[in-house]
Amino acid sequence: MGKKSRAAKSKKECVLVPVDFSERSRGAVRWAAAAARCFDLPLLLLHVAHDPGAAPGYYTKAKKRRRHLLGLEAAARLMLDEFLAEIPKEIPELEGLEVNDLLIVGLPVSRILEVAERHRARLIVMGSQGRTGLPHLMLGSKAERVVQLAKIPVTIVKEPVERQS
Repeated sequence: MGKKSRAAKSKKECVLVPVDFSERSRGAVRWAAAAARCFDLPLLLLHVAHDPGAAPGYYTKAKKRRRHLLGLEAAARLMLDEFLAEIPKEIPELEGLEVNDLLIVGLPVSRILEVAERHRARLIVMGSQGRTGLPHLMLGSKAERVVQLAKIPVTIVKEPVERQS
């Protein structure tokens, strides 16, 4: 990976990629890396720490590895750091790109939109589970809400994008 900082504070525009450390996130990062090259922009990888009622304890796997209690934000930072260490090996398209990361706490949709505006994102690239039917109606979709509310283009990557030879 190219240059990396904890928080992108530059006035330069970026391609924003909200990540949750899943395979869908990896696919979104791969797709966003190609877009960032086309636009000649840095990537901003964002993780919004939020322990939702639908998946309480999401960050406990980070806590177990450290064998002591971590706060939500500290556990999320540990998981983000591990994700950032893994993805350059898995996504060689990141080589030479400026990649910044940002961790914030809050409700994912509103925080994604705030960060997009604050960091002058030209594009938001998100992974999506692609739920349909009743689960979609009952749970809603963060990606769908971002698409509805964003003032900039949003690309949804439904499946991990395989590296093409």
